[in-house]
Order: sequence, then C-alpha cells, then structure tokens
Amino acid sequence: MFARIAGRYDLLNRTLSMGIDQRWRKRVLAQAGELEGARVADLCCGTGDLALLFASRGARVVGADFTLPMVARAPAKRKPQHETSVFVQGDALRMPLATDSMDAASVAFGIRNVADRRACMAEMARIVRPGGKVLILEFTTPKGRIFGGAYKAYFTRILPRIGGMVSGDRGAYEYLPATVLAWPSPEELAGEMEQEGLANARFERMTGGIACLHVAEVPEPAA
Repeated sequence: MFARIAGRYDLLNRTLSMGIDQRWRKRVLAQAGELEGARVADLCCGTGDLALLFASRGARVVGADFTLPMVARAPAKRKPQHETSVFVQGDALRMPLATDSMDAASVAFGIRNVADRRACMAEMARIVRPGGKVLILEFTTPKGRIFGGAYKAYFTRILPRIGGMVSGDRGAYEYLPATVLAWPSPEELAGEMEQEGLANARFERMTGGIACLHVAEVPEPAA
C-alpha cells in the first residue's frame, strides 16, 4: 500500500495537514536534546522528512523504512546540510544497528503500521544507549464534542476523498483514519513504553490533540 502512494506521499502530507506536520516534526527535534554530533535512528522514516531535519541540526542519522519505494525517495531530498544522513531499507522490529549504539531513536507517524508496536518500542530501547531518548510522534483522537466531532468528520469523510483523488488510492486514505481511531490513548501508550523498559515516559498533545509526541529515556543501569 505504501509503495503505491510513494509518489504522492509528500504532497498529500503537506496538503492534508495544511503544513502543520512540519511543525510537529520540529517539536520532536526540540525534545531530542543536543543534536550536534548525536547518533540518531529514525525508524519508519518514509521519504526522510524527520531524518533530514535531524541531519540539518548536525546529527548523524540513519533513516530506515520497510517500504523500499518510500525510502528510495529520501536521498534525492538531501541538501549539503544533510550530508550526515544515510538511508536504508530496514525492519523497525529488527534494526541493523548494534545495541546501545544510538543517542536517540525516533518514529513519526509510522509505529501504527508495524506488526507489533510494543516490539518496536523494545527495539528502540535496545539500540539507544542508557540515558538516550526514544521519541514517538503519532496521530491521536482529539477530545471534546465540537472540535473532536468536526475532526472525526473531516478525518473519516473528507480526507479519504481528497487522498483518493490525489493519490488514486482511496483505500490507503481510508486505512489512515481506521488505524488512528483504533490507536490507544496517550496515557495507554505511555504505559506501554514503560512496560517495555523505558523510563520517565511522558507525552504532549499538539494542535488540539490531533497529534501527540511521546518522549522517554532508556534507563541507566542500576549501580
């Protein structure tokens, strides 16, 4: 499915979110800490938007995605400030990276699509050094009858039509709201992160609760 929509993926991201998705990704960078020289793994990287932002701040980045037609588009978007980024086809549940080799690991709008989200969290914890950060940016469902209701109507009725017209694949944009509406609450996801060995899990709702940024640390070993 993602291979089919790879050619229009970036255009639809900007259009359907009205460009707000870029602000959300920049918030991930703000929460990641010092990035100059940091080693960052961006899982489910798609066409590389978040990975390239990390690289523009001086991080050494490995972007990986399971879908080759998606990740194959990332190198063409590189500019001189992105020279510290590399892109590979890779499985978020079995990353080709050594244990404790990264300072941070991120996934933006991709963990809904893996076969086992808790295994993905555990894999992120494995590759990040003690004291490093794990960051998950994902859609969620806004609260409130008025805004929440209006958003749900847009998400389930209007978005699939626009996405289908532009991409030629309406099914892919019916899949998006279906997976978001079935997604656990921020509180539940934070609990799952801690159950998978991460510490100090917290979250920040953004844009009225349309998206949520989760941040946790890999704990230091006991004395």
